[in-house]
Amino acid sequence: MSFVGGKLRLKGGCDLSGITKKKKKKKKKSSSSSRRVEAEAEERVGVASTGGYVITDEGPQDKRTDAEKRHEQRLQRREEEEIARAAGKTHRERVKEFNEKLANMSEHYDIPKVGPG
Repeated sequence: MSFVGGKLRLKGGCDLSGITKKKKKKKKKSSSSSRRVEAEAEERVGVASTGGYVITDEGPQDKRTDAEKRHEQRLQRREEEEIARAAGKTHRERVKEFNEKLANMSEHYDIPKVGPG
């Protein structure tokens, strides 16, 4: 077997040697970003005043909508009910209930007779 070396050449005679890939421009780090970081740090620590530092941090803000808050409350309530229901019965009681339920059900493998005979 013989192989031809070199790059793949496609039909059509179009020479792509003149086309080059553009280089990505590097973003320059500006001093404004460092100023912004320093300003945020000052906000977290506090504002300087003549009497010392005054703490301005009010804690985390809840940015959820009313519908999201209601949904979260509903999920929490359901989870609490599920835990209370599960803690109310022992494993033995659950197995006993399940066996009673199966005993009351019609047999799934019984074929009902249809028609005469």
